[in-house]
Amino acid sequence: MKKIELEIVALSHSITQTHSYAVVLGEVNGLRRLPIVIGGFEAQAIAVALEKMQPSRPLTHDLMKNFMTAFNIELHEIIISDLQEGIFYSKLVCSSDNYTIDIDSRTSDALALAVRFGCPVYTYEHILESAGILMEDPGTGKKKKTATISTTRDDEGEGGSDLKKLSVEELNTLLNEVLEQEDYIRAIAIRDEINARKKGR
Repeated sequence: MKKIELEIVALSHSITQTHSYAVVLGEVNGLRRLPIVIGGFEAQAIAVALEKMQPSRPLTHDLMKNFMTAFNIELHEIIISDLQEGIFYSKLVCSSDNYTIDIDSRTSDALALAVRFGCPVYTYEHILESAGILMEDPGTGKKKKTATISTTRDDEGEGGSDLKKLSVEELNTLLNEVLEQEDYIRAIAIRDEINARKKGR
């Protein structure tokens, strides 16, 4: 089966489940998007790596990467290989010395590792066909499928409107507090607000 490469294009609150998030994968050089609902911990793990934040102690996926690196195990690619009853199944394609092995993984964990290793993420046509969303092509204005999904982080859900009421000094204090609590997704929203103020937006 031909593999289709994906990339993470957004991380947002899930619109269908409370206390959950959605990671949105986009087809490389294509218009299709694949939204996958994940838990808060996994969303935080992905966000930390995407935003290149440095936790004071290694998170679980950092530990896994360190373990694999210490034993000379390479992560070559992630394959989102199946979709059954709304659940995505993934494989880690790893190698060590003279052999390559596929390891079963939850998709959220696989993505958290892919971001850390900088390895590609793939899926198959039948998965994109059944669970994907075709975004509008700016050139033609046409779209095949439509769905309601947030394609950016939901800063309003993270208290984005409240952040606008705070001074830069208060934002910096709040940022330090949420970093101590290891709430990295909220930290990203605060950091973005601080950066926006610095740019004079």
